Amino acid sequence: MSLGYFSYPIPTNEPVLNYAPGSPEKVALKKALADLKKKPIEIPMYIGSRAVKTGKLVEIHPPHELSHTLGSFHAGDASHVKMAIDAALKAKPTWEAMSWENRAQIFLKAADLLATKYRFQMNAATMLGQSKNAYQAEIDAACELIDFLRFNVHFLSKIYQEQPISGPGMHNRLEWRPLEGFVLAITPFNFTAIGGNLPTSAAMCGNVVVWKSANTQIYSAQLFMRILKEAGLPDGVINLIYVDGPTIGANCFNHRDFAGVHFTGSTGVFNHMWKTIGENMSLYRSYPRIVGETGGKDFVIAHKSANVDAVVTALARGAFEYQGQKCSAASRAYIPSNMAEAVKSKLVAALQSMKMGTVEDFSNFINAVIDEKSFNTITKYITNAKKDKKASILVGGNFSKTKGYFIEPTVIVAKDPKYTTMCEEIFGPVLTLYVYDAEKFEATLELLDSTSNYALTGAILAQDRAAVELATNKLRNSAGNFYINDKPTGAVVGQQPFGGARASGTNDKAGSQLNLYRWLSARTIKETFNPPTDYRYAFLNEA
Repeated sequence: MSLGYFSYPIPTNEPVLNYAPGSPEKVALKKALADLKKKPIEIPMYIGSRAVKTGKLVEIHPPHELSHTLGSFHAGDASHVKMAIDAALKAKPTWEAMSWENRAQIFLKAADLLATKYRFQMNAATMLGQSKNAYQAEIDAACELIDFLRFNVHFLSKIYQEQPISGPGMHNRLEWRPLEGFVLAITPFNFTAIGGNLPTSAAMCGNVVVWKSANTQIYSAQLFMRILKEAGLPDGVINLIYVDGPTIGANCFNHRDFAGVHFTGSTGVFNHMWKTIGENMSLYRSYPRIVGETGGKDFVIAHKSANVDAVVTALARGAFEYQGQKCSAASRAYIPSNMAEAVKSKLVAALQSMKMGTVEDFSNFINAVIDEKSFNTITKYITNAKKDKKASILVGGNFSKTKGYFIEPTVIVAKDPKYTTMCEEIFGPVLTLYVYDAEKFEATLELLDSTSNYALTGAILAQDRAAVELATNKLRNSAGNFYINDKPTGAVVGQQPFGGARASGTNDKAGSQLNLYRWLSARTIKETFNPPTDYRYAFLNEA
């Protein structure tokens, strides 16, 4: 029964707490960290109404404190993927039939729970499980995730109000249906907010979801799953499972009711998924929606008119916040010759002032990278640069995995603009600088555009407005999120819809209406009030 059109006005972004010394939020977060470390937890999968335990326990350790055990999760197998698909499809008829206002209230309540009751626990779980400092956890696990939930309710309510015009004697309407089948959400380790948004954005539209979280994000993912359940999410609408990639692919991409995938991860994995789905098209009820945000080789280019301190700050923050483990992190920088020495000198000083260590010490700007595989990959680039005549280490370059996966923030200076670390995604605290002739700005823009297959984020720093305009035009296809006089990270829901093209994904812009359209299937309905009763048109009469 419809009793009214309910309003979900545009929300304000969740305020970011600053965790200043002596502040109530700092005291509360410190307590939450201590409480979580006191008691290791055993984490089940959440399938339908069941908390599933397999007995195949995998321990979870903070990346910055390998000697400590946060808990263990129950690893699943193919049988649990099938169980999750069955649970989702069982829940589908009731969920998609639920009124929009009642679906919306679940996600708005989850946002409220995050903003209040669970804020510090969620931040602490993200800090410990993913080695984020307090500020990085606050803007991710609290503010961005809250914003995704609230803004998506607003955006979807606007979509539902989009209706066609009607001519005389008829009425037209659009139904915004969920997809026919289930959606697979595959989420990464680096953002708790992405882990929450990928399954909920699809579910909000009336879809049912199988959610595979990265193993290195399970500690915070399971908490969000419990928050959703407390907010009233019905059993089976979202099913959280812990299986490996090949297992999830073999069972989901070969299922007749596979309707779409919402993915954030590597370009290579996404390409393989796309190929597999294409080869299996004859199996499916309909063409699956394939939505992905993948890698980046994000750039900063400074013009000769740029403010040196602004350039240094954009590089220091853009490249090294959260150890460079952001799809948007500054990874390559083009510095004009007129300011190169000043930028290098000040950047070295900035990086040498950054403290590195555990997340419990809030004075640490740098924490650990996520796991040993990542550590080994990143440090290989550093080791190779130390030996290569085409590059040199400006600052940093040291690393150790004795107590945790620690890598110093490192800056490489490349003599060759096509040097390996100027081209390949590293996903760690490594920035490569290339110094260009200050009088060859336009040529350098063309060089920048042709260097990488990725096109996620990028930034121009300049005080010359003509230079800003030239870069904006020349680099139109080089980044899906482009920043002027700022670092290339920190997109805010509702303000900077996020996503890139080329090898960086499908550019479906999380945090906007654009993304939600992908989880809806429109049906046009025309009703004629006085249907014709004779096939003949007037033009048939000659007289």
